Amino acid sequence: MKEFMDKDFLLDTETAKDLYHNHAAKMPIIDYHCHLNPEMIANDHRFSSITELWLGGDHYKWRAMRSNGVPEKYCTGKDTSDWEKFEKWAATMPYCFRNPLYHWTQLELKTAFGIDKPLNPETAREIFDECNRQLRENPDMTARGLMRKYGVEVVCTTDDPADTLEHHKRIKDSGFEIKVLPTWRPDKAMAVENAEAFNQYVKKLADIAEININSFSSFLEALRKRHDFFGEMGCRLSDHGIDEFYAEDYTEEEIIDIFNKVTSGERLTDEEVKKFKSNMLEVFGEMDADSGWTQQFHYGAIRNTNSKMMAQLGPDTGFDSIGEFNTAKACAKLLDRLNTKGKLAKTILYNLNPSANEVMATMLGNFQDGSVPGKIQLGSGWWFNDQLDGMTRQMNALSLLGLLSRFVGMLTDSRSFLSYPRHEYFRRCLCNIVGNDVENGLIPFSGYEEKRVRQMIEDISYNNAKSFFQF
Repeated sequence: MKEFMDKDFLLDTETAKDLYHNHAAKMPIIDYHCHLNPEMIANDHRFSSITELWLGGDHYKWRAMRSNGVPEKYCTGKDTSDWEKFEKWAATMPYCFRNPLYHWTQLELKTAFGIDKPLNPETAREIFDECNRQLRENPDMTARGLMRKYGVEVVCTTDDPADTLEHHKRIKDSGFEIKVLPTWRPDKAMAVENAEAFNQYVKKLADIAEININSFSSFLEALRKRHDFFGEMGCRLSDHGIDEFYAEDYTEEEIIDIFNKVTSGERLTDEEVKKFKSNMLEVFGEMDADSGWTQQFHYGAIRNTNSKMMAQLGPDTGFDSIGEFNTAKACAKLLDRLNTKGKLAKTILYNLNPSANEVMATMLGNFQDGSVPGKIQLGSGWWFNDQLDGMTRQMNALSLLGLLSRFVGMLTDSRSFLSYPRHEYFRRCLCNIVGNDVENGLIPFSGYEEKRVRQMIEDISYNNAKSFFQF
């Protein structure tokens, strides 16, 4: 019987072990998409307990706890103690076998705290006390300290065009050696389906851009001004969280009329909403191309499905699902429009539904133009797919229908400063896939090809991202 999560965890062959330990493991981390709070980094936040660090905002764990019959007060409640919440998570852990949360939890305990024993009801108090002791006494167990511990080189947060980016400026001015860069996430500037919320956002955008927004042209002027400001603050990527791609036909006059209608407080038709979103995706794509940025599209989620809990807790609290959207034609049409204008930026496509892996993998080759290796990328396994099976399926699709060697690799997509072991998890998975192919005679492993395989592992782990994003 193989020991649980030993040094060769997920590595089935000698080649896989060599590729991981001697190549992937030593590479720094570029976390080019996450949801870390930049204020915590600016303040070098010291966590009050392992519960704050681990369970605060982690809807992955909340979903598992709810499924295990844990009442909501132990997940998101304000009147429940840190120990009570931690105890309920520890009691849930033995029911998480085969769920990636089990491996992630144990990896985080081992790599961050040096605790190499399973979390369960019998070990909960000991582990809780030891983690809290380290958080309290170890000067390096802070937001910045944890980033240093995991060898992080670059982090890209997720930020709205109306954000001040004041905390990013504080981080930069402090001389912090790890780059913490903003990412342009303009979803609210497209969300015209809710006229009231959109108009509140337009006012906020007008205030931060110091532009009187009284027309569609002034709306775009404000967005371009903020886009330029993000660039000055080091931004190199945009990100769009969309349920599906939009590429409706429209005229400029129609978009102006739609903007005037929604800013007058009128409710739009579904067709008008789609036309406006289609236009804005093109506008944002052109901005990104002009600035030399990379555009990212995270698509395919059905969000906030539980209206009762949405009213109680708000978004991003664990009530979202994989969606079924037939959106390939719209994606192709959007990319083609930008490409025809000479405005197709480097692009990463993340599909949430794994059944679309091959669909999106074949989309890449349609718009590669030889200007940049892997200009159009298939994003890593995202959200419900950032686990062993999901990552394996994504890399297999990319391998068969594109160039795995040019893949920009993993990201955390997380709000937690303890999520960096997901890069280790990914790298072990990658090395196992390639190592198995070598040992099964599918990839040559001598002379030039042996060097190429080793370089490929280091490239996907780190080098490709560094080159692609030009950090």
